[in-house]
Amino acid sequence: MTNLSTSNQPHIDKSLQVSATQVLATHHSKYEASYSGAGFWKKLLNQSKNAGKEVVSNALTLYYTAKAKETPVWCKTVILGTLGYFISVIDGIPDMTPILGYSDDMALMIAAITTLASHITPEIKAQAQARTTQLFGPKED
Repeated sequence: MTNLSTSNQPHIDKSLQVSATQVLATHHSKYEASYSGAGFWKKLLNQSKNAGKEVVSNALTLYYTAKAKETPVWCKTVILGTLGYFISVIDGIPDMTPILGYSDDMALMIAAITTLASHITPEIKAQAQARTTQLFGPKED
């Protein structure tokens, strides 16, 4: 199973992580308003191969954490802002930009996951991993 700690994530420049956190803090309500369950699944299913396995896994981890009954409201608010940014057509680095397209989304997801880590249960991680495996197939050794 993928460990979602930042040490196992692809290298993301620390300044990008700080910038991502500042974007969410500054424009949170705008991105939270951009979130919809249908928009999330449409973006995830249509762009999963372009976004990559790690982005998809992190997005699913956040999604399932938001759906968990025991997740506090403040966490859900952070998650909706983060996933709203992910599905928004307007963000820091356009998603269709080769190589860098999802790096801002990934940085924001890592910042959110780090902030909410104590609310991400092993069951949520397993659910996200199972769905990621459905989308990408099993790990190749």
